[in-house]
Formats: sequence, structure tokens, C-alpha cells
Amino acid sequence: MAQYIVSARKYRPDSFGTLIGQDNIALTLKNSILRGQLAHAYLFCGPRGVGKTTTARIFAKMINCSDPTGDMEPCGKCESCLSFAEGRSYCIHELDAASNNGVDDIKALMDQVRIPPQVGKYSVYIIDEVHMLSQSAFNAFLKTLEEPPAHAIFILATTEKHKILPTILSRCQTYDFNRITVENIVRNLRIVASGEGVSIDDESLHVIAHKADGAMRDALTIFDQTVAFCGTDVRYDDVLRNLNVLDYEYSFSLVDAFLKGDWSSALLTFDEILAKGFNALHFVAALSSHLRDLLVSKSGGLEALLELPDSLKKRYAEQASRCPVPFLYDALAVTAQCESGYRASINPRLHIEFALMRLSFLLKGGQTAPSAVPAPAPRTAAQVASAPVQSGPSVPPEPVPSVQASATPAVPASSAASARPSGTTEGQVPARDRRSRSARPAASLSLKSVMEASPETSDIIADNDSLPEDSLLKDKWPELAKQYEDKPRLASMLTTTELMIESGESSKTVVFRVVNEAQKEWVESKLLHDLEGNYRRIVGSMKVYLRVSVVPDEAKERKIYMPSDQAKELMSENDEVKNLVKDLGLDIK
Repeated sequence: MAQYIVSARKYRPDSFGTLIGQDNIALTLKNSILRGQLAHAYLFCGPRGVGKTTTARIFAKMINCSDPTGDMEPCGKCESCLSFAEGRSYCIHELDAASNNGVDDIKALMDQVRIPPQVGKYSVYIIDEVHMLSQSAFNAFLKTLEEPPAHAIFILATTEKHKILPTILSRCQTYDFNRITVENIVRNLRIVASGEGVSIDDESLHVIAHKADGAMRDALTIFDQTVAFCGTDVRYDDVLRNLNVLDYEYSFSLVDAFLKGDWSSALLTFDEILAKGFNALHFVAALSSHLRDLLVSKSGGLEALLELPDSLKKRYAEQASRCPVPFLYDALAVTAQCESGYRASINPRLHIEFALMRLSFLLKGGQTAPSAVPAPAPRTAAQVASAPVQSGPSVPPEPVPSVQASATPAVPASSAASARPSGTTEGQVPARDRRSRSARPAASLSLKSVMEASPETSDIIADNDSLPEDSLLKDKWPELAKQYEDKPRLASMLTTTELMIESGESSKTVVFRVVNEAQKEWVESKLLHDLEGNYRRIVGSMKVYLRVSVVPDEAKERKIYMPSDQAKELMSENDEVKNLVKDLGLDIK
């Protein structure tokens, strides 16, 4: 049986031309060799699996090659190249700083540096994971690193550049290696698969590339694992099952459910995902990535930001065409909030299910998804007035897409009164309408739409160009305080406050006072918009605004707490008490 070599070693680059995703570094090193401007110390830093040690080996082999090619690549035929390929080179030395991190190890290295190379021009010392050296080892290494012998070149490699002393950094030329893009990983995996006789589709290659997270070595390791599981005929479903990766289909079906407002299907899909053993937090992250890709697909000129196969790009473009941009933006906000609060949640599953329901109700808050079925035309004022009133319990009709108030003719007050169910007065809302509105989650999802002229508010308040009277505004104020009985502090403040009404040409502002600046800031930051929306519904006008002010100091009642202050106050108001204190020589302090 032939000895098996893993792909990460078998297909390891052996020249600058075969390096993947580090073209700028390869070009810089080749130019420095061509011009004879070699530094005595280099620092290669970057994430794992991006080619730091590989680049160091290629560079060491190239500067010792006796017959390089015209484009500055090692020939692979001279004694130096052959000895390096066979692992018997005495010019290239590799040191693992993780296991040789003491002062004694550095002293042994300093003694070895004095020995000139037997073959080639330079002795190259490659030190991996150099950040693992101890503080004393770094200090012992400083002098040799700054002024080594002419034949010695140091190449330091690390994944944690921030742990290296600034005195070391100042003595090295630093090269930052980038993560390898998904496109480059897929291209290289396709070459490896062709060399190994493996049949694999682009979707599977993209799944492996995304799983590798920018590391070519990880991608080749995952590829070997996949081939071991699937054989030479690799299928997309087998790759998902072997790597425990969530299928794109789940994200597509979930977004379709959100567009339809079908929260039950979204919950069932989430339950199916959990039943297959997927991590719930990874599911939310995958959904966020899917929404991000939809937003990118919908925006023209951003195709370069999509790291997806061509077949999936078409599906993303098709679904993105059915998603309004505000919906995608709000959906990303919901999933981001869900991710941030997942670990602090006592019931993580309910936390995610609630987020899915919020996503399902986003479009029901006023904006509807594009549909091939035409929406029913809005009813006219005569149709509204002549609509029969149902006296018994009934099933509420299917919701009709809301129409902006500016596009609907105004309904006269008499017609509205005739269409109102019996037993209700102006300003009251029928129980059926209250139930339908309480089922809407838009009030808990929107930010300023609840406080401004949102569809939910405008379908409650009738069109009315006239401003409400001042007496009506004051009479309705206790009803606003009554709505916050579950918050005693706020209800007490609203009940005892003093109202001032400022009239404008097209609006009225109700100013209510609080006792101090802290209370004013609390109301303005957390409660004012909610108070304003509820008060508008109570008075039946969108032209009413609320403002908070602080009671002036001279208007505040001075409260006396200390006994000495009480005695002084009593003496100032009563001369007999003052004379009594003086005659008896009492001490009021």
C-alpha cells in the first residue's frame, strides 16, 4: 500500500508563482532578491493557514538557488534545491518557538548562527510562533537579531503580532498576510480535485471554502475529510451532512415565510433545524448572513461582495427582487439583536422563536411584499357608510392592505358616526378593532413609526382638519394617565402635573411639567413618543404634540424636614413664639 500524503502537504506551494492569495508579498520578495536588497530579519504575520511558513521556505530556497529562473523562481535542480526538497539542507533551519522559548534555546541559536553555510550563500533561520518566546528570551535575542553575521537571515512567523515586543518589531521588515478569499480557495480546490480524480460541484466547493474561514490549509484538510466520507463522487447533500453545515434552502424558505407573514412555518422550520442537531446560535448567524447577501444582491454594483457560486447568485437576485429594502434592513436589526441577547437569555429557544415571529410580522406593519395578485381597491366613503353592522360575534375579515390617508377621500363625520357600531362613542374603538390591532406586533417593532403618522395610528384617527379645543385636551388628559396605572410613578406624575397649551397655525402643543431635569430626561428619552402616540389616539388628532418642561424654582413648594428649620419657620411666622424662645433662652439648633 502506497504511503498516503495529505493534500495540505502534497499540494504545498514550492514557488512564488504557486502561492495563493499573497501576490503583493511574493512580488515584493522577488524584487528584493532581484535587486540584491535582502534584509537581515523579516516578520511574517497573519492568520493560520495563509502561507507564512510556506513563503519563508520558498524565500530561503530562492536566495540559495545557484541557477534561478528569469522570473526569480528556484530552479529545483541545483544542489541547494535538491537538498531542501529531500530534507537534508544545512542552510535552512526551522525552530519552533513554542517548545524552544527559553534563554538557553536562544543562546544555542546564537552559537549556531556563527557557523557559515556549507552550500549556498545564506543560512536562513525560520522561527515559527515567535510570540511564544519568553520576555528574557526576547531580550537575549535582540542583539543577534539587529546585527547578525552577513550570512545569517532570520524569518520570524507569528499569528499574534500584538504579543511581540516593539524592540523586535523595529528590527524586522514586517509583512502582513491576508486571509485567502473564497474565490481563490475554490479555484485551488478545483485543481486539487482534478489532480486526485474527484468529481465535485461548485456548491460543495463553496461550502468547504466558507467553512475554512480564509485558511487554505484548513480548506485542504476539510476537502480530504469530505473525500474520505463521500468517495470520489462528492455530492452537495453529503458535504452538508458531513460538515454539519446548514443548507441554503432553509434560509430561502424562511425568508419566503417572512414575506408571507407565515410565522407558523418559520417556527416549524426552526424546530426541524434543531431536530437535526444544529446549533441555534449558528442558525441565527446563518440567517443574518443570508439577509446580508439579499441586501447586497438588491443593490446594484455590489456583486463583488457576494462570495457565492453563480447558480446561487441567481436565486439570491430573484428573492431579493421580492424583498423591500426597509424589510431587509429591519430584519437584519432583529437578527443582530437576537444574536447579541442570546447568551443572556434564560430561554434561548423562546428568544429565537420570538425573533422569528417579529420577522414574520415586519411587512404586516404597513408595507407589503410585491405580489402578482392585485390588491383590492379601497372602499369609498359611501361604501363605508352603507356597510352593515354585525351584531353578534363574527370572524374578522381578511386584512386589507392599508392605504395612505392622503390617497383616501375624507369621510364626513356624519357618515363615520352612522358606520360606527352601536354602543360606542366618538374616540372609542370597537372591541373587534381593538383585538385586530392588539394582534399586530408592529408597535413593538417600529421606532418612530408608532409616534408619527404610521398606518397603525392613522387608521385609528379619522381625518379631521380642525384642531381640538383646549378644554378637550385638558379633559382627556386624565384618560392618558389612566392608561399607565401599571406604572405608578409615571401615572402619579401625569395626574399631578400642570398643563400648558401652546397653539400654532396647524398644530397644538401640550406642555406638562416635571419637578427636575433628571425626570425630564427620563421622560424624553424613554416615554415621550409613546405618550404622544397614545394621547393622539385619545383626543383623535394627529396635530397634537407633547413637550416636557421643568417646574421653575420659584414655583416649587419648599419642604421643611429638619426640626431646627421647622422651629425657625414657626418663629418667623409668630412673634410670641420668638419672644418665648428668647425669654427662656432655648437652643433651637
